[in-house]
Amino acid sequence: MQRTYIMVKPDGVQRGLIGKIIARIEKRGLKIVALKMYTITEDVARAHYGEHEGKPFFQSLIDFITSGPSVSMVVEGKESVKVMRSIVGSTNPLEAAPGTIRGDLSLDMGRNIIHASDSIESANREMAIHFDESEIASFTRIDEQWLYE
Repeated sequence: MQRTYIMVKPDGVQRGLIGKIIARIEKRGLKIVALKMYTITEDVARAHYGEHEGKPFFQSLIDFITSGPSVSMVVEGKESVKVMRSIVGSTNPLEAAPGTIRGDLSLDMGRNIIHASDSIESANREMAIHFDESEIASFTRIDEQWLYE
């Protein structure tokens, strides 16, 4: 099974959308194997968004992501990176399909509620930034036999 990193950003937390987002992830059949709420420090934010350093919007990303608590998750399942990207929708909510988290719950690219790793490499890097290996659970959900051949 593949693992990926997901974050409900401060705007999603402030709007009370954590439960709705988790429900969508679990209803799809993916398994949450790590979860924590905290306010990301500037150092963690800079590591997380490191690939954007030097771009004009970098500091505004850092300021926003450190502005309040967020919820970090490790999600596991078959093709979890691809599945989560489809659940989340386009980065720009105005282009996100109805039925996706961003398509249903957000209007502005700067306040698009959720982050989902865009590749296995990014997922591995981001999981290591936000979680120690000891914080990630390993277990089998009872319904997995009905999800996968």
